[in-house]
Amino acid sequence: MVTGMILSAMPVGDHDKRLVLLTKERGKLTAFAKGARRPNSHLMAASTPFVFGSFQLYEGRNSYTLQYADIRSYFTELARAQPEIYYGFYFLELADYYGRENADESGMLNLLYLTLRALMNPKIDDRLIRRAFELRTLVVQGEYPQVDACTSCGAKEGLEAFSWKRHGMLCQSCAPDAPDARHLDAAAVYAMQYMVFTPLKRLYAFGVKPEIQAQLDETVGELMRQALDRKMKSQEILDMMTGGWIDDRS
Repeated sequence: MVTGMILSAMPVGDHDKRLVLLTKERGKLTAFAKGARRPNSHLMAASTPFVFGSFQLYEGRNSYTLQYADIRSYFTELARAQPEIYYGFYFLELADYYGRENADESGMLNLLYLTLRALMNPKIDDRLIRRAFELRTLVVQGEYPQVDACTSCGAKEGLEAFSWKRHGMLCQSCAPDAPDARHLDAAAVYAMQYMVFTPLKRLYAFGVKPEIQAQLDETVGELMRQALDRKMKSQEILDMMTGGWIDDRS
């Protein structure tokens, strides 16, 4: 029995599904749900993206087979909400991108679960959820930028610009030496620090003004462009719907 979330589901043959799960115990794995596409199958409802719970798997010679699922959340409210559903698919695809077999994925799984919960809260801005999820994903992967000190001199005060080439913040003295440095308001700097360091359960317990959100969109959006080696299919759809940052790589 493993605890996890289904990241994707694809039809196989006439009645089966191929599932990709992110699990706490065994990392990312692939399992087949035999007969899941039959109307009377006990696996039909449990073999869809976003489903979170406990999964009983049979380990064969070359693959896993799903035998039983104890579902804790289907996230059905998300399926009926737009554009939230597209944000959700983007988050699943990022988790799939970074997921590894036989790795400790508890941090990513917890982040994914709490983020989907936040998406269903109408009081939290979807764009802020996206940037917080992206930046916290980099934290989980150990790829996050230095946001609490100047990457050049180490100063912790006067941080006012971000450099993607130097992968972090610059103080007012060092910023002029970085051609790619972009000014950030103090509130944007604080927001990034909050996203990186706050306990996970409080990650979405804040808000920002539109001008600060725009700075986060540019800064974190470019960070993700540099971190990923390909476009996310769901990201392209999401950005078309929301008018967000678009990765123009072919």
